[in-house]
Amino acid sequence: MIVTRSWLNEWIDLSGISTEEIAKTFNSIGLEVDRIQEFRVPKKIVFGKVLECEKHPDADKLNVCQVDIGWSIRQIVCGAANVRTGLTVAVATLGANMPSGLVIKPVKLRGVDSDGMICAASELGLADMGKGILEIDASMGECKLGDEVSINLLFNDDLIEIELTANRGDCLSIRGVARDLSAAFDRPIKAYTVTDNDDKRGIGRVFSLSHEKDLNVNLSYKAISLKDLNVPTLIALRLAQIEEERKSKVEEILLYVTQSTGVILRAYEHEFFCTGGEDEIAQVILSKDANEFAVIKGKETASIVGIVQKDVSKPKKEEGIILLEASYIPPDVISRKMSKSKIESGPFFYKTSRGSEPDLKAGLAYCVDLIEASSNSATFGGRIELTETYNEKIVCITKEEIDEIIGAVIEKPVISKILQNLGFNTSKSSLNSFIISVPQFRHDIINKQDIVEEVVRMVGIDNIPSKPFILTEDNRLEDNYFEYKKRSIFRHRAANNGFYEAIHFVFDEKKTLNKYGFETTKEELELLNPIVQTLDTLRPTLLTGLLKAASNNVKNGYSSVRLFEIGSVFTPLRDESYNMAFIFSGDKETENLTNSGKPSKVDFAYFVQKVSDVVGGVELRETKTTHVLSHDFQSATVLIAGVKVGELFRVHPNVEKDYDLDITYMCEIDFSKIPHRLKVATATSKYQASFRDLSVIMPEIMSYEKVKSVIESADIANLIRFYPVDKYSDEILGQNMSLSLRFVLQSNEKTLDEEDITSAMDTILTALKSELGIGLR
Repeated sequence: MIVTRSWLNEWIDLSGISTEEIAKTFNSIGLEVDRIQEFRVPKKIVFGKVLECEKHPDADKLNVCQVDIGWSIRQIVCGAANVRTGLTVAVATLGANMPSGLVIKPVKLRGVDSDGMICAASELGLADMGKGILEIDASMGECKLGDEVSINLLFNDDLIEIELTANRGDCLSIRGVARDLSAAFDRPIKAYTVTDNDDKRGIGRVFSLSHEKDLNVNLSYKAISLKDLNVPTLIALRLAQIEEERKSKVEEILLYVTQSTGVILRAYEHEFFCTGGEDEIAQVILSKDANEFAVIKGKETASIVGIVQKDVSKPKKEEGIILLEASYIPPDVISRKMSKSKIESGPFFYKTSRGSEPDLKAGLAYCVDLIEASSNSATFGGRIELTETYNEKIVCITKEEIDEIIGAVIEKPVISKILQNLGFNTSKSSLNSFIISVPQFRHDIINKQDIVEEVVRMVGIDNIPSKPFILTEDNRLEDNYFEYKKRSIFRHRAANNGFYEAIHFVFDEKKTLNKYGFETTKEELELLNPIVQTLDTLRPTLLTGLLKAASNNVKNGYSSVRLFEIGSVFTPLRDESYNMAFIFSGDKETENLTNSGKPSKVDFAYFVQKVSDVVGGVELRETKTTHVLSHDFQSATVLIAGVKVGELFRVHPNVEKDYDLDITYMCEIDFSKIPHRLKVATATSKYQASFRDLSVIMPEIMSYEKVKSVIESADIANLIRFYPVDKYSDEILGQNMSLSLRFVLQSNEKTLDEEDITSAMDTILTALKSELGIGLR
């Protein structure tokens, strides 16, 4: 954002304050100064007036001018195409040292004496205003013939360029920056007085507006009959200083007013909305397009409000009736819509999306007054308006809370004055608390901390007294430490078991997540300005990121890919939690002598064992996942100590093909449900354990879970654990299979004899027979 001292002075009185002090204040209130540039016109350059202008007798492109410089009339030969009788100009007199190093001396040009030089803006060391000499008008203040240009403060100005953070859209105008200075210097902002002349011909005679409901835009219109419009020298100079230009005089003035007031302005040609003659009432239609944007229509689409204006609707002549439009759209609304549609935008979209000035009435009046002062134009009375109700934001905070957050006592009148100068309404505040109404242009203010930040900015961090640290010994081992410790331990476990850590952004591509059946962030909570299109939502899973990482590893020549990640995932309501995920693709191991250079592929059991080695003992139950990444017949719920903690599956062959992967298995676990606590020592038996195997015939379709449940329900004394060790099927068994189970029995009181073991096995067989109808092979 570029400002100049004289431009700021139109909104706040800066007398007695140096430019250096202004720059220092900008830095202290969070508006970082990027550069300062001084414009200083050299001595011996004075104001003059061209009395006569005749063609050079011996040069087609030169003119011989008689110029009044106050104390004398000088003959000057000038080659500028725009020199003419009656112009007020800047004249470099004899002996003047120009910024380029040129010293002005009397010369003869094609035989004609020339005593001085009529200067262009760039020749004076000012911003380049284009070809031709500088034409000076009344907008530059008093320019008495013979006075040095160096005493005019509008020519001898200071430019300051400041860097703004994305949330400070309210400072994308001179008025907005002056508002911050008003609070910093405790000087009032100069309000713009709006006057309506009801005696003029009404706008309804030339324009009418029809619109749909719930457009979520604020619009205000004025109509002007243009005549003899000129761009004042001051406006042309300031637009050159901020390095902006437009194609027409109307657009230059609108740009200037927007830069000055912060109100987004557009101009439309009257005839664009007419189907008949010039005297017809223009029919302006405001509706929604397919992307839910508010669209202005005439013969065709004129503009998308806040986004872009079509060239066909812009005024093509400097005379005739035009419609001026001031607009405001909440920045969060337009940014959210734009992130979805990605349509072409115009030069003012940046200001609209960051937060423009909502005081449309003042901005429009400023523009109309400026056009009337710069032309013989006539304004139609009244205005056409469309406004949406603003839901006022209220922030409540006590004086004690402010002092506690800052760490210092700030007097209540000081706080009130700062907030009022920044545009906040504190009239409903009580003795020890503030009830603050946030102005519409400060969309970035949401909570108490934001209010305190505004106070700290204006008080100045250097003005808050320092306090010594009070050091007390305290237990620093809080929950966050143990959470960090847990993550560190499991990261090392995974690495020790051959997995490599992958780290991704917490963002993912919504299109990909929806394709595979994952539920993404709700629309109203979605990211407004994603860093890239492929990272446009908060991730609900770690799986898709690991798939992409595995695919990249395969493309780099790795035949065995083993990755893990511990990271944040988010629910559709943006609730955050930690998950741990694994992926194992391709070969079980690298090629080596032991496998003769032909390692086998990873399989379900091998992957389960690797995951178990990291997170501890797990149980699996057959399931169907809610997403479509998994294989139809190789997916399971993961349980630890009987609690469901996640899922484990082989990746569906179609997905493997999409990512150019070999056989691939994945697992994702809720990290908070992985046990991690102090180990409690328990007594173990000093007597020998006994092992017994049973092979039972059971239907192939019967799940192991049923067998396991029956055995556990039997409550067998001295049974420590049991687990399957083998299964077998052939044609003789038909639709049955043989499942071998190994039982471990041990007593804390004695060595078990054969009778004890046999009794336990009989109890198990009896339970299986009675509950499931299965028995020994």
